[in-house]
Amino acid sequence: MSNRPSLIFIHGSWHRPICFDPIVKLLEPNFRCVRVALPSTAFNPEATFKDDLDATRDAISAETRDGRNVVVVAHSYGGLVGNSAIKGFAKPKDADTSQTGYVCGLILIASGFSLTGLSFMDPFFGRPPPSWRVNDQTGYAELVASPQEIFYHDLPEKEATYWISHLTSQSLKALFEGGEYSYSGWKDVPSWYIGTVEDRGLPVLAQRMSVGMARGMGASVEHRELQTSHSPFLSQPGLTVEIIMEAVDAFTHSSCQVLPSLNQSHGSNLDCRWPLVVC
Repeated sequence: MSNRPSLIFIHGSWHRPICFDPIVKLLEPNFRCVRVALPSTAFNPEATFKDDLDATRDAISAETRDGRNVVVVAHSYGGLVGNSAIKGFAKPKDADTSQTGYVCGLILIASGFSLTGLSFMDPFFGRPPPSWRVNDQTGYAELVASPQEIFYHDLPEKEATYWISHLTSQSLKALFEGGEYSYSGWKDVPSWYIGTVEDRGLPVLAQRMSVGMARGMGASVEHRELQTSHSPFLSQPGLTVEIIMEAVDAFTHSSCQVLPSLNQSHGSNLDCRWPLVVC
């Protein structure tokens, strides 16, 4: 296990790290797994995107400073956090190939490819989707659609009810502010994208468009899809783990390859919008 990269898991809005339990249990015999708890979902309306970013970068740094490589695994809103947290952790061009202690890959699950300088809601012109609303009095984004419908429709009723009971709050500040801290980390490391064909929160066509635009901007993206809801790590943990392990194998056999400096050579001339709902 010591030669294998650590896996850093970043959950989406309204969720907690516990949502990754089914796949972490399958991965832990072979990998060191670290689940980041995002402050913006910890019942604190003052929590910001920067707070989420700092928590994630601290988790990455704790691994890389000990010489362990890292693969970032991010779901939904967590993709913006994960992408941005990669900044400065990718292997430099002049680094010796034998050196370790870098982020060597990114796995996005039903998420998107962020653009440097944009907050999560900037691509939507600050307009929430129908599934949630802004509550300025509480400072939270409030779900108005059925959580089972948008997150867990392919789970048995009892399991869906269990996971709904673990949903939490989502700070508005993390969604609408903090664009100055966002970063296109997918331009610095190879990426794998796990699409969710039956997703009722993040339409698969929008996911495919996001992947296509990232590739059009020069990204290295391997795209796989599962016939699941927005939460494949709950409804199909075995298949999700298979793809994660395949991705990690590809990342490690590339020896944390150094990609061309896309963040410097490509502008944000393509509209790589986050798809249609924040989750």
